[in-house]
Amino acid sequence: MSTDGNKKQFWKRNTAKVPGSIQHVYGAQHPPFDPLLHANLIKAGNKPQATPGGKPKKATTFQEFESITSDAWDVGDDDDELLAMAAQNLNTEVVMETANKVIENHSKQQEKQRRDDADASELEDREEEEARDEEVEEQGEEGEESTPEVSFACEPSPLSDGRLVKSLSEAPIGSPKDASLHRQQSLPHRPTIPMVARIADQNTSGNPAMTEREASRLDKFKQVLAGPNTDLEELRKLSWSGIPRQVRPITWKLLSGYLPANTERRESTLQRKRQEYFGFIEQYYDSRNDEHHQDTYRQIRIDIPRMSPECLMLQPMVTEIHIDIPRTNPLIPLFQQASVQEIFERILFIWAIRHPASGYVQGINDLVTPFFVVYVFEYIKEEVENFDVSSLQEEALRNIEADSFWCMSKLLDGIQDNYTFAQPGIQRNVKALEKLVSRIDETVHVHMQQYEVEYLQFAFRWMNNLLMRELPLRCTIRLWDTYQAEPEGFSQFHLYVCAAFLVRWRKEILDERDFQGLMILLQNLPTMHWGNEEVSVLLAEAYRLKFAFADAPNHYKR
Repeated sequence: MSTDGNKKQFWKRNTAKVPGSIQHVYGAQHPPFDPLLHANLIKAGNKPQATPGGKPKKATTFQEFESITSDAWDVGDDDDELLAMAAQNLNTEVVMETANKVIENHSKQQEKQRRDDADASELEDREEEEARDEEVEEQGEEGEESTPEVSFACEPSPLSDGRLVKSLSEAPIGSPKDASLHRQQSLPHRPTIPMVARIADQNTSGNPAMTEREASRLDKFKQVLAGPNTDLEELRKLSWSGIPRQVRPITWKLLSGYLPANTERRESTLQRKRQEYFGFIEQYYDSRNDEHHQDTYRQIRIDIPRMSPECLMLQPMVTEIHIDIPRTNPLIPLFQQASVQEIFERILFIWAIRHPASGYVQGINDLVTPFFVVYVFEYIKEEVENFDVSSLQEEALRNIEADSFWCMSKLLDGIQDNYTFAQPGIQRNVKALEKLVSRIDETVHVHMQQYEVEYLQFAFRWMNNLLMRELPLRCTIRLWDTYQAEPEGFSQFHLYVCAAFLVRWRKEILDERDFQGLMILLQNLPTMHWGNEEVSVLLAEAYRLKFAFADAPNHYKR
């Protein structure tokens, strides 16, 4: 190493990969790229060509390497141009052919499932009709006047919502289409549930009126919160089963550690923390375009304007905060408003520069939204989904922004290793999820292994975004009620929720018979109509798993 020749030899490199080349983006939506899974998407023509005469390509010295990559970290390139360059490495014909095969395969499976359902429904209708006829005959033999009862049963019967559902004996059973129509008529109507509105009392029944039980629970919360020193343990017990909307803002602030339990100190604490946050804004926000901060802010700025429905449907990921903000709940108009997006920009930028160990990582933007929505509810009574935040007073908006920042910071303090270099916290949780599922449902685990589905390919997003991309926002807020009440809810209890969530789709997973089908299912689970009832069942199962495994790590072993 002492001679110039040795120094030059030390820096020789193979230039197959150099800094500055287009690489896949890791983060909220992308687990590490696996070349084995994507090998068929690479053009054959893009493979390095052999040099004439079969001689290997000459390695370059460090000086040549440095000159080649001198522009590797230049900024300001057009995003669309970069994406177009990246897309040149993909063979469009292969991509389209693979997509068509997946669509064709699923169409066949769905058609087969429809035929099976229609046959089963037809058989069930026939059996019920025969049973009804036999019952009528028996009643006739016993001398009872059954004719009025039969004619009454055959007439349409009104439901509570005014719809008419005919009896089974009237249903035509000639064709699968008729059987499917009859089955739809017989099922209770499932209401359209708003994405955010009525979060506290919304469930799958669609009845927003407060029940006697809910009114009683609200009174208990108010009693606990009214004391001079709030009993946080009692508050956690009450909150585990959900928090009423009216007291959710103050309860979240207390359980997250943002506010003290002592009532007299709360107002002064709020004023001090809010002033401190806007002090950070004055001190740091103007530096967002400085050279050492502009990459972070650029990522935020790209993410915010792309808040569109197409982003949620196709889930495309480009390059940090400005890219992610527009992807935050794109179907909710609230997050399309310019003033809301500016609030998110400031919150995420200030958090990123105050936490240099992790900086901003895609997915952190999602974690602001529950706090923001809950604290908006503190100032309004109507639905928040289409609410125009510009109608709020400036002081109220500033309070919502500061409170959201501090509560998000408290949350991330407990899971920051999810967002540091290489995201070790997520890697550890995904591995623990795989072990846990192999113990609680070996059939599902083996099924995914059979079709080479890696847990990292779908559970990375579950851990990175705390299931926010898998559940409607109203369900996320209900889930976080329990996370706030659980000791280490976001860092540890979330693992058991993910395991219960995966096993919840056991039947659907086992019905899929190929890699593509499993991945499409696991990345697009049908939870749009979920409400409090489904989340409560999920949390109960997660608690059962925690009780069995959390304090008994040897249970993971076979």
